[in-house]
Amino acid sequence: MAASAQAVSEVSERLLASKPGVETALNLGFREISCEYITEYGCYGVLYEHVKTGAQLMSLICDDENKTFGVVLRTPPANSTGIPHILEHSVLCGSKKYPIKEPFVELLKGSMQTFLNAFTYPDRTCYPVASTNVADFYNLVDVYLDAVFFPNCVNDKSTFEQEGWHVELDDAAKPEDAIYKGVVYNEMKGVYSNPDSVLGRDLQQAVYPDNTYGVDSGGDPKEILNLTFEEFQDFHAKFYHPTNARFWFYGDDDPTKRLEILSEALATFDKRTDIESKVAQQKLWTDGPKQLRKKYAAGSDEGPDGSKSYVAMQWLLNDDKLDLDTELALGFLDHLMLGTVSAPLRKKLLDSKLGEALTASGIEDELMQPGFSVGLKGVKAENMDKVEPLVMEELRRLASEGFDEKSVEASMNTIEFALRENNTGRFPRGLSLMLRSMTSWLYDRDPFTPLRFEEPLQKLKARIDAGEDVWRPLIQKYLLDNSHKVTLFLEPDMDLAKQTEEEEKERVKSEMTKLSSDELAKVKENTELLKKKQETPDSPEALKCVPSLSVADIEKEAKKLPIDIRTDGLPEGAKIITHDIFTNDIVYAEILLPLRGVPKDLIPLVPLFSRCIFNVGTSDESLLELQQRIGSKTGGISASVFTSDVKGEEEAASYLMVRGKCTKSQAPDLFAIAKDALFKCKVDDADRITQMVLESKAGYESSIVAAGHRFASSRLHAMENTEAGWLGDSMGGLGGLFYNRELAKSLTDGGDEAFAEVSAKLEQIRQAILGSHGAIVNMTGDAALLSEVTPLAEDVLASLPANGAPSCDWAERTPLEAGNELLTVPTQVNYVAKAINLYKGGYDLHGASYVVSKQLNVTWLWDRVRVSGGAYGGFCDFDTHSGLLTYASYRDPNLLKTIDIYDGTPGHLAGEEVMEMDAESLDKAVVGTIGDIDSYQLPDSKGYSSLMRYLLKVNDEKRQLRRDEILSTSKEDFPKFGEAIKQAHEKVGGYVVAVCSADAAKKAKEERPELNFNIKSIM
Repeated sequence: MAASAQAVSEVSERLLASKPGVETALNLGFREISCEYITEYGCYGVLYEHVKTGAQLMSLICDDENKTFGVVLRTPPANSTGIPHILEHSVLCGSKKYPIKEPFVELLKGSMQTFLNAFTYPDRTCYPVASTNVADFYNLVDVYLDAVFFPNCVNDKSTFEQEGWHVELDDAAKPEDAIYKGVVYNEMKGVYSNPDSVLGRDLQQAVYPDNTYGVDSGGDPKEILNLTFEEFQDFHAKFYHPTNARFWFYGDDDPTKRLEILSEALATFDKRTDIESKVAQQKLWTDGPKQLRKKYAAGSDEGPDGSKSYVAMQWLLNDDKLDLDTELALGFLDHLMLGTVSAPLRKKLLDSKLGEALTASGIEDELMQPGFSVGLKGVKAENMDKVEPLVMEELRRLASEGFDEKSVEASMNTIEFALRENNTGRFPRGLSLMLRSMTSWLYDRDPFTPLRFEEPLQKLKARIDAGEDVWRPLIQKYLLDNSHKVTLFLEPDMDLAKQTEEEEKERVKSEMTKLSSDELAKVKENTELLKKKQETPDSPEALKCVPSLSVADIEKEAKKLPIDIRTDGLPEGAKIITHDIFTNDIVYAEILLPLRGVPKDLIPLVPLFSRCIFNVGTSDESLLELQQRIGSKTGGISASVFTSDVKGEEEAASYLMVRGKCTKSQAPDLFAIAKDALFKCKVDDADRITQMVLESKAGYESSIVAAGHRFASSRLHAMENTEAGWLGDSMGGLGGLFYNRELAKSLTDGGDEAFAEVSAKLEQIRQAILGSHGAIVNMTGDAALLSEVTPLAEDVLASLPANGAPSCDWAERTPLEAGNELLTVPTQVNYVAKAINLYKGGYDLHGASYVVSKQLNVTWLWDRVRVSGGAYGGFCDFDTHSGLLTYASYRDPNLLKTIDIYDGTPGHLAGEEVMEMDAESLDKAVVGTIGDIDSYQLPDSKGYSSLMRYLLKVNDEKRQLRRDEILSTSKEDFPKFGEAIKQAHEKVGGYVVAVCSADAAKKAKEERPELNFNIKSIM
C-alpha cells in the first residue's frame, strides 16, 4: 500500500505547483500560516487566516475527484434547550440569496452531490457538502455559505416553530386537543425513547458536570419547550460569524478559486473580539469515583426483576487534549482490550453472564477531553453491583500481566491497515479528514496533527520492538489511578413512558387553560398560517434562484464496471468473478455459498451460524488464536447473509457471504483463514454460542425502538410471501426477533440438552451450504494482482464438496397472514410504514419511476410528513426487484394522519402542483435521480456493486434502458405512476405496519376500526 519515494515526490511537486502564491492569497485577503505535504493522504495542506475576519481555512489540494467543503462553528450550549440543533436545521430553510422555503431540499432534488447534510456535536456545528462535479460543487458551497451566515430563520419565527417547537391547535373550542410539535422536538423524543441513547447522554453529563458537555446540545424534549425565539436569534448572532468559523476545502478543484469564493462570501464581515466560544475544561476531580442511578422507559416484559438494566462506567482521561503519541497508544489499547470478540475486557464481561451484551464501549476522542467507557446491558437486578468490580478486577489483571505479543501484533496490523487503506465507504474521504482535523483545530491546536499518523505510528512500533512496557502504564495511569469515573446504573421503569406522555399532555393543557378565548383563537390562527406556509410550494420562478445542473450536463451513457465471469477449469456450477480495478495492491474478496440447501425450519438459525464462522474458534485454534491470525494476517474478514428478490423470478438470491480484504502478500492467509473457519468453526461451543444469541436478542430489542421503520418495512415485505420477504423477516426482521427470544430462553433454561439440539442444527447448516455447485468467489483488484491471487480462489472452490446438499423446497413454508399491524414498544414517537406491490397491480417497470419516487421523497412526503407533520423523516422506496412501493416515517408524532398522506399520493401526482411543474424543475428531478444512480464509489464498492448486478440479473443493457427512460422522463409520467399506485391498491390492496406505543395503538384502533389493526406487544 506504500508509494515509492519518487512517486510521492512527483505528486507533491505537481500539487504544490497549483497552490496559489503568497501574494495571490494576500490579494484575495488570506495570509498563509503554514503549508505541509501530508504524505499519509497524498495531499498538500495549506492553512490560511482571513485577514479581515480572522477566519481560518484549511485548503487540501489532492487528486481526489470527490471534492469536499465544510464550515464548522464552535457552538457550545449553556443549557439543554437544543439551540445548536434547532439552528442547524433552521439555517438551511432559506437565506438572503436563496429566499425560498428550503434550498437544502432543492439541492437534494437536483444536485449530483455525494454528501449533503449538517451535524450538531456537543460543542460544534458542521455544515459539509461534497460532489464530483465541479460546477455542482460550487453551487453547493454557495448555498451553504449563504445559509450559514445569512439565514432567513433569524427573522422568521415560523421556521423556528417548524424545526424547533410550537403548539398545534386545530379547534379553539377544544384547547384540550392541543399538542406540541416540531421536527427537532420529535426527533429528540425518539432519541430519549432509546435506552442506549439515554445511557450515553446521562454518562456524558455526569462525567462533564462543569462545562458544555454537561448539557444536551441536541435538546431534552422537556427543555426544548422552554426555548424562546429571542434566545434562538441571540445564539446565531453570537456564534455564526466568520471569526468563529473554520473553513475546509479538499479535492482536485482549483485552489485559487477556493480563496476567491471565500473572499467574496466574507467581504461584508469584520473581525469580532467579543465571541467567547472556547470550550471550558472539565477539571479532573480527586474526591473519588461517583455512582448514579437513573431510570429509562421500559416495556411490560422488562419487568420488576430489572432484567433489562444497564451498568456502565465512564472515565474522563485527562484535563486537556492528549498529545498524538498518547492518543494513538490509547487507541491501540482500546483495540487490545475491546476491539475483537476475544479481547480480554470484552470477553471477561460477556463470559461473566452478568449481562446480554456490551454497551457502547471504548475511547471517545472527538471532544476536547477524551473519555473511556465500558459496560453491560441486559443486567438483572441481583447482578448490577457485580459489574463494576468485575471491570476493575480485569483492568488490574491487565495492568499487572499486560498483553501477549501475538495480540499486540494483530492489533498493530489491524489498525495500521485501516489507517493506510483510508476506506471511508460512502462517506467522502475529505469529510472524514475534516472531522479528524477538527479534534485538534477546534480547540486552537494544529489542524495538521491529527492527519499525521506515520511518525507516531513508527515511534510506537519502535517502543514496542525495543521491549518497552507501553500498555500497562497507560491502564494504571488513565484508568486505575484515575478517580474521575462515573458508574451509571440505568434501570427499567414500566411507568415512565406513560408518565412522560401524561406530563406532556398536562403541560400543554395547563398552558392552554391560562389563555383567553382570543388568545386561543390566535394559537389556532398561528397553526393554520404555519400549515399553509408549509404546504404551499414555492413558485417555479422563485425556485430558479437555486443553481443546478441541467440534463444536458449529464452523461448519457450508463457507467459500466469491469466484470469477468469464469467457469472453465472449475468444479461444476462454480464461478470466479473478477473486477479489474486499481486497488493499490489490496485484494477485496467475497466467497458466496448458496443457502438453497438449508431446510426451511433451519433458516432462522443461519445468521447465528454466520456469526459462528469467525467468532467461536475452530477445532484447531482457540477463539483468541483465530482472532490473532485474522488481525495479524488480514485487513479484516467477516461473514453475513445476503438475500434479495430477483425481478421476474420466484426464487430469491440467497447466499452466505464471507467478505475479506488484505494486502497482496497476505492473500494466502486470507483464503486459508476463510477455509479453516468455514470447515472447522466450533459449533459445539455452548458458552460462546449462548452468549452470541443473547447479544443478538439485545441488538434486536435495541433496534426496534431506535429504528422501528426498518422492522415495519421488513414485516410488510414478509407479508408478500415471496422467498426474499420470508428470508429477510426470518433472519433479520420481526420473525428473527421472536426466534432469537425463544432461542435465548431455550438455551438459558434448557441446559445441555437444548444446546445439543442447536449445535446439531448448526452443523446441519454447515453441511447444507458447503458445496461447490453454485459457489462463487468474487475478487476486486488490478489485472496483475488478480492473476496472482486467482489460484487461491480456485483452491477454495476445489476444497468444497462437489456433491453438496440438494436444494430444499421452501415453497411449503408457513405464509405470513397479510394485514394491518401495530407493533407496540415503549416509545414517545411512531414509525409508520405502508406497502403496495405495483407489479401485482399490473405495472411494468419504467425508468420514470426512479424520478417520481425521488421527487415524492423531496416534495410530497417531505412537506407533509416531515415539515407539516413534524416527523424527523418521511420517505418512500420503490424496490424494482420485488415491485414493492414502501412508505415509511421516522420519529413521527402522527400515525393515522401519516397513513392518510401515503394514501393521498396518487392524488398529489395528478394534482396541480405536479402538473404545473416547469421544465427546469423537471430537469432538477432528473439530475438528482442520476446523481443517486451515479453515486461516488471507492474501488471495493465498485467491485461489490458489479457483483450485485450480476446476482440480481441487472445487465448493462437494462441499466442503459433505464437511464434513457430516466433522462426522457416527462411531466406526464408522474400521474401515470400515481395511477399505477391507485390501480395496485384497488387490485391487491396495501397494508400498514407501525411501531408505536401501546396507547397510540389503542387510540388508532378505536379511531379507525375499518383498518382492522392487529395489535402485537413486542416490548
